[in-house]
Formats: sequence, structure tokens, C-alpha cells
Amino acid sequence: MGRSVASGDGGGVGVLVDLDDTLFDHTLTVRRAIGRTRHLVPEFAGVPLDRLARRYGELLNATHSRVLHGELTTAEARAVRWRRLVEEHGGRASARRAKVLATAYRRAYDALRRPVPGAATLVRRLAAVAPVAVVTNNNAYEPERKLRFLGIRDDVHTLVASAAVGVHKPDPRIFDLALARLGARADRSVMIGDSWEWDVVGALGAGVRPIWFNRFARPRPPGPDVAEVDDLRPARRIVELVRSPRARAPATRVITRRPVRGR
Repeated sequence: MGRSVASGDGGGVGVLVDLDDTLFDHTLTVRRAIGRTRHLVPEFAGVPLDRLARRYGELLNATHSRVLHGELTTAEARAVRWRRLVEEHGGRASARRAKVLATAYRRAYDALRRPVPGAATLVRRLAAVAPVAVVTNNNAYEPERKLRFLGIRDDVHTLVASAAVGVHKPDPRIFDLALARLGARADRSVMIGDSWEWDVVGALGAGVRPIWFNRFARPRPPGPDVAEVDDLRPARRIVELVRSPRARAPATRVITRRPVRGR
């Protein structure tokens, strides 16, 4: 897929926003879903929930790239993760057992899902200022479900899911596609997201000003001193940051709820 939209093409301001762990609270939902599912696995007896959730997150990251590249379906990847998790705790997981656990986990995930606090209000406030694109490394249908759950689908001008367009963050082409759909210029637009690699580095590569959503107090990687927020509330603080021209707000760091960590 060629890069057909050059950075800076288009005319207006656009806001690009990540989905998981920026608007939708994926990390907490995973933890809660594992907490509900763990009773089905005797091998997990006595294992702290935090350890299980952390390891599941690591396995998810390892298999997600295979999903993005079409090597596994989402359901297959979920079963692979549960098989590995059981085996790492001394159990055996047949294909059938792994599928049963993966299905139970998925049901719990859907039942326990929740937004990142302030997400819906922020998107609605942003949409009143400029068109909003959600840009996510995911399949075509899961982000739609999450946006409708969050109640903001009508506030999002376009959804750009990597599986649907054939390219994923941090590749600049996915940002270019989002900008083209918004009719926006890269040098007048912003990207808000929690992943330094996918959202910050990817946006910079596309000529878009990033705002790093660092809600988990991660150490700041070496690199450009981009804007940083740790909370989506109050929405007006982030809207003001989005509306500030780059020349007036270069490398601005905004911390709203906690002390600044050292670089």
C-alpha cells in the first residue's frame, strides 16, 4: 500500500486519538476479566491476580502482532494466550480447554469493560473543535463495538483500524490516511495516545504533533520532549493544548494529576 497522502496535504485541523488505554480502559478490563475467569483454572490457586494479569498482558502483546499480520485470528490468539498461561503454571491445556477458557474470558471482558475516566467528555469536546479520527491497531469490528459502548461513535468522524486499511502504527501511512479522511493537514493536527512507540513516534514520523497520554506513570523514553498528560480530565486542559498552535506551545508538558517523573 503506497503512501498516497503527503504530510501537510489537506486544509484543516484534525484530531487523531488512539482507542485502547486511551479512550477504552483495556488494561483494567483485562485484569477484571482474568479475576472472574481464574476460578476455572485450578493451577492458578495462590497466584496473585496482578501477576496473572501482567503475564497475560505480555502474552497479549506478543500475539497481537501476529494478529495484525494475519497469522492468527483474534480468537486463535486468545486461545494461544490461555494455553501458554496454564502451561506456565504447571498445567496442561488441550486445544479444547484453551478455547473454553478463552471464550469464558471474552465473555467476562465484555461484561466488565469500562471507559478511561473522562474519555467520552473529551471526545465530545474535541469534536466541537475539529473532526476526530480514532486510529487503532486492531481488526475492523472490535473498535466499532468499543466506540458504541463508550457512546461516542457519532462524535468520531472516522475510524481507521489497521486490519481494515492494511497498515498499522507506527507506520506514517496510517496517520496519512486518517488525515486524508478528515481533510486535515499534518502540521495543524495532533495525535493523542498512550503508546510511545505507536502513537508518539508514529505521529512524529507523519509530521503530526503528539500528545502522550501517560496514565500509568511510565518512564519517559529518550527522545523529543513532547506534550504529556496523565489524565483526560479536565477536558478543557487538553482541548486548550490541542488548539494551541505548535509555534506557541512547542514541547509542552502538561501533568494534571501527579508529580512529574524524572526523564
